[in-house]
Amino acid sequence: MTGTVHTILPFPLVRQGDQQHPVPTMQYLLRVGGQNVQVDGVFGPVTNTASRAFQQAEHLTVDGIVGPKTWGALVVIVKKGDQGDAVRGVQEEFQYRNESGDPTLGLQVDGVFGPMTDEAVRGFQQALAQDYPEVTVDGIVGPITWRALVSGMLSF
Repeated sequence: MTGTVHTILPFPLVRQGDQQHPVPTMQYLLRVGGQNVQVDGVFGPVTNTASRAFQQAEHLTVDGIVGPKTWGALVVIVKKGDQGDAVRGVQEEFQYRNESGDPTLGLQVDGVFGPMTDEAVRGFQQALAQDYPEVTVDGIVGPITWRALVSGMLSF
């Protein structure tokens, strides 16, 4: 008897005019990629310019649409002990999944990959690993975990 093969959802397409998830995470990652952009959750003209500049710097198609190839270039591996905007991007994903609606509850977006962020990442990976064998429960946010986060998996 064979089971159903599950695959992690693909990276989403994000473009000018989009708002909210996963725009803030993308903006944090654009900052890591050297772009000067405000993290406001709105893919406006400044974010569009930044995404195009990032694409050009990475020798990608310059279209301002953040799709699989651009996401693949944006994501960086983060783990316990790391600090900065990439960690804020991970934490933003867990704040997005905060069903309380109260940003003071749940994982705080402080840019420090400490025990709480590690616990959240491992819990997310554990929940996915049951159905998605490509997910490793190691507390490291690499390409597969990033893809599951920004594609909205396990969100309400």
